[in-house]
Amino acid sequence: MDLFPAIDLSLGSAVRLRKGDFNEMTNYGDPTAIAQSFLEAGARWLHVVDLDGARSGERKNASVIRSLCALAQEFGARVEVGGGVRSVDDAGALIALGADRVIVGTTAVEEPVVLEEMVAQYPEQIAVGVDYRTLADGRSEVALRGWLKGSGQAVRDVLARFDDLSLAALIVTAIERDGTFEGPDITGLAAVVELTKHPVIASGGVGALTDVLDLGGVVSTSGKRLSGVVVGKALVDGRISAREAIEACEASV
Repeated sequence: MDLFPAIDLSLGSAVRLRKGDFNEMTNYGDPTAIAQSFLEAGARWLHVVDLDGARSGERKNASVIRSLCALAQEFGARVEVGGGVRSVDDAGALIALGADRVIVGTTAVEEPVVLEEMVAQYPEQIAVGVDYRTLADGRSEVALRGWLKGSGQAVRDVLARFDDLSLAALIVTAIERDGTFEGPDITGLAAVVELTKHPVIASGGVGALTDVLDLGGVVSTSGKRLSGVVVGKALVDGRISAREAIEACEASV
């Protein structure tokens, strides 16, 4: 299991939201300095989300993304970038900035033909972000548009559409856990690992080292495990060190 330290960008700064709410945003300053600390600790990946892109579709953080990709390359690490990827050209633009992997969210659900075109153009470089909320009746609904809109579609049904695509990974986020330190949705993630053939990266809720270790224990009936975990606020708030998190990920078998 790999650690994916998260850097969310808004207007050139590193920020974190709580439960995807733009009204609950904390600014952490220089994203390059934060990225360097992760890379010096041994991170093999950076997980970068352009929140402005997710909201408006405008690539306002392109220069920062380029800098982060160049920095990661110096350390022999890779970068996955998402936020507002709505066309093949959007994906290509991020890859041109240096991204190794592009994360597609809303478009993957609303425009499956566009997703297929992206995968055909950039095989094994497209990951799909599956962000979900648990409804009052217990069903898990996929959310869209930077988590601002419900899709009306169940996670199980959305995942089934990706079975035949050559995706790099699925990045699965429990929105209600994101930025809360309440722990990951182990039950929901275990269900996803069971349902899909694709590598699954968990996101949302990690607040302690024990949470990372718990994720390392998620396993399907066929023996498949999570391939990674995205950790953001717990790292920048100092609840977990990047080095500790990396070692916990490496300990998963």
